[in-house]
Amino acid sequence: MATVEVNGTTLYYERRGEGPAVLFISGATGDAGHWTGVADALVDEFTVLTYDRRANSRSPRPEGWDAAPIDEQADDAAALLRALDLAPAVAYGNSSGATILTSLTLRHPEVLRGAIFHEPPYAAVASGGEAAGAQLQAVVEEGMAEGGPPAAMEKFIRWVAGDEVFESLDDDLRIRMLGNGEVFFGLELADVMSYLPDQEQLAEVRVPCVVAAGVDNCDPAAQHHWFCEASRWFADQLDAPLIETPGAHVPQVTHPQALAEVLRPILRKPPESARAGA
Repeated sequence: MATVEVNGTTLYYERRGEGPAVLFISGATGDAGHWTGVADALVDEFTVLTYDRRANSRSPRPEGWDAAPIDEQADDAAALLRALDLAPAVAYGNSSGATILTSLTLRHPEVLRGAIFHEPPYAAVASGGEAAGAQLQAVVEEGMAEGGPPAAMEKFIRWVAGDEVFESLDDDLRIRMLGNGEVFFGLELADVMSYLPDQEQLAEVRVPCVVAAGVDNCDPAAQHHWFCEASRWFADQLDAPLIETPGAHVPQVTHPQALAEVLRPILRKPPESARAGA
């Protein structure tokens, strides 16, 4: 557990184990603690790197930082891998972490030996995306009215991941996550919801890629089926396999051991890009 100065900011990170490098990129609230269970399950075979994204939890907010572009977040991740001499790594991004990983794959392919995108929130390409956006706005507005960013963050987590997930969180982690509401709603969310990768750029990706979606969200009757729809679209754009993970949107919280075992063979040897040599 340490910090490092990269790309004009200070990042808190946790490094575990020995072996090929694996980077986990968190979505909303950006906390390394999302990955504790998964990381502990993989340290027997891999060097596992987790971190608090800039201005979240134990990574301080840079002075004068008033915008959170996705590309900057991707540059942070690339700089972190380089600073710790862990490139190339397989990176796994969850939710808006998958959005950041998209930019990382496009901007810094040389730091990656593979990329796993779990339920990127590309609402614009999903049939249920517009309705989900309206629900999200209503959830956030209600939370803000009741208790500002921390209350809005609690309602958001309960909406996107479920009440059981929120109640199961470690107390210290929950406190940090709620404290990140100001950054998420004030700076990050607009960029997350507006980011959609250029299809021509995606067609040029040669990094071995896998797209993942929670088995529960791939049920057409699921509240957040739109995450699965977005994942299918993204897999098609990348000409990459789509795999199902246990649970729904946050398997790292609900099924950490099972997720680790789903990921293990991919982390050992990411599937070759269908476009290799093209």
